[in-house]
This record gives sequence, C-alpha cells and structure tokens, in this order.
Amino acid sequence: MITSDRIVKQEVTPDIIDVDVPKRGMPVTIITGFLGSGKTTLLNHILQNQQDLKVAVLVNEFGDINIDSQLLVSVDENMMELSNGCICCTINDGLVNAVYSVLEKGDRIDYMIVETTGVADPLPIALTFLGTELQHLTRLDSILTVVDSEAFTSDHFNSDAAYAQIMYGDIIILNKTDLVPEEKLQELETYINKNKTKARILRSHLGVVPLPLILDIQIDQSAIAATKESNDHHGHSDHAHHDHDHAHTDELSHDVNCQHDHHDHDHHHHSHHLENDGFISISFQSDRAFDLDKFQNFLDKQLPIDVFRAKGILWFTNIDSRYVFQLSGKRYELKTDDRGKSLNNQMVIIGRNLHREELLAKLTDCLV
Repeated sequence: MITSDRIVKQEVTPDIIDVDVPKRGMPVTIITGFLGSGKTTLLNHILQNQQDLKVAVLVNEFGDINIDSQLLVSVDENMMELSNGCICCTINDGLVNAVYSVLEKGDRIDYMIVETTGVADPLPIALTFLGTELQHLTRLDSILTVVDSEAFTSDHFNSDAAYAQIMYGDIIILNKTDLVPEEKLQELETYINKNKTKARILRSHLGVVPLPLILDIQIDQSAIAATKESNDHHGHSDHAHHDHDHAHTDELSHDVNCQHDHHDHDHHHHSHHLENDGFISISFQSDRAFDLDKFQNFLDKQLPIDVFRAKGILWFTNIDSRYVFQLSGKRYELKTDDRGKSLNNQMVIIGRNLHREELLAKLTDCLV
C-alpha cells in the first residue's frame, strides 16, 4: 500500500543495547526539505555514487527510493540490503529504534543518512541524536536542506516547517537549477542569505552534488546542542526572529479518514506543524480503473492550487501497465511500473486547507 510521507515519531528506548565499539560515533547526515524539493533524488545520487562507503539510509517508505533490481540483495519488513554494501531501513517504528536496528547489524556501516518528510521540522530529529543515548553512539555531521529552485517562494515561510528547514540547514542545496534562469537563482540566494546569515548554498541539477562537499564535513553542532539546553530549561525554543514552539512531531498515520494520533513522550514537548500550517494528507484507493481522459482533466482543471505533493500507483482502463504517479507543485509525471503487482489505484495527496470529501468525490468520478 502506498502511504503518505509520515512525520517521524521519535521514541527513547528504555534499555540501551550493547553496540560494537567501532560503531560509536558513526557520522549522521539529515536530509530535509519541503514537499517535492528533491530529497529522495539527492539520496539516490548518494547511494549510486558512494565510493567504498557503506551507507545506512533511514527512510519513511522503501517505495520512494528507486533501487536498481541488480543492487537488491534481500529485503524484509523493515530493512533492505544492497549489493554495494548499503542498507535501507524504515523508521516506521520510531527513529531511535531504527538507529538501533542498524547499529546492531554485524556488517560494518560507515555512515548514516536520515531523510525527513517534507513537512518535518528537522530540529527534533537533530536533538534525538544530540540529546538521547544516541549521542554516545553517533555524531551528527550536518543537516542538508534541499530547495526546489522553481517552486520556492517567500510564501513557503508561512509554514513553520519550511522556515525551520532553512534556518537549521547547515548547507542549502538549490535543486532543479535547470528549470529557472540565473536571475531567479541569484534572487533566491539573496533571499535565503537575508533570512539566514552566511548561509552555505550549493546548486544542483537532479540532486547531483559532489559528495565530499556534503558528507563527513564535520560541522560544529554546538548551536543546536545549546538549543536543546534552552528547551530543557525554558520549555521552548525560538527560531531566529521567528517565535513558535518546537515539537517532537508525532508520526501521523493517514487513512481515508485522515485520523491523526498524538502521543506524549519525555524529552520533547509539542507543537503541531501540520495543524499550524494547515496541511492535510488524503489517501485514495480503489480496485476500479481510472479513465485516462477524466483523470487528465482532474489534474489540469480540478486539482486545487494548494496541493503541494501527490504520489501513487495508478491503473487506467484498457491499459495493461500500472504507472508510478508523481506530482510536485505544478509538475507531474507518469512512469511505467514493471513490478508486475496487481492492478488497482492507490494515491496520496498532500496539501494545505484541502477539502477531503470534495477531492475524494472528484477522484471517484474519474473511475470507470
């Protein structure tokens, strides 16, 4: 089943499990960025171009990572092993648990990468590595923030999460630079520098960045560590010139009814970025096929402007193949899915202030 990107739930494991000494201090990079910015594309670039570096990647869904079938060695419910020595682990059971599942493996792992969801504040995730028992086992190396050069505007800062992603990013990667003129890139760099003093900015096309510029760069994280101390003493932290409470953001499990479950934990307090920003995730499933013309009309004329991201596996009448559907901003694409799974429709739409019942009704009208 295709599900939406999910906010990471961080849980503190009560019992510390013995971990081999060589794995202490494993460097960790957090990849964050707004919906559709290209985080997974950057992740794929790293997996395909790492040189003799065994990487563990923590993701929300395996389905987002396009793993070449020739690389895949084995996969179980929560972990995928690749022939190049890398592994992928889902964080469905909580971030701390996922980290332990990697550290407990007998294989040597050199590096860890965590990909956040598009509406996640990276600070609570960073604090999990700096403020729990993980600080003795890992070393937070950097936070990389991926920005969609074409879609990003000042309106993104109406979102607490988008603001936090820029403010806490050690390196800002302007992605999709091929889609905008040089003038737009310069304006974007100026805007980011105005909001974040001395921002480190790199440009990329299809997530391609020289790996030595983003991995194992050993950025001092004392400022974020100080933020944790401030949290502990004052019960809140401020973004620079931008006041709001930070959260341990809960995992949100989305079904057609969009039920949000919240859990209280020690070590973190709450703000609710999805609620604050007005985001909602809507899931749609059907064993009936779409009419291609009706679905095309839905995308072109009926899809609300406040839809930021959509993805799914789609099936159209009179067409035997299934298709992987991806929408980011105003752009969308369909690619043939040759995995040979059963024909049905599964799609998730993520946006702001959406009318769930109305959208589900319009999608139902596209079915045959």
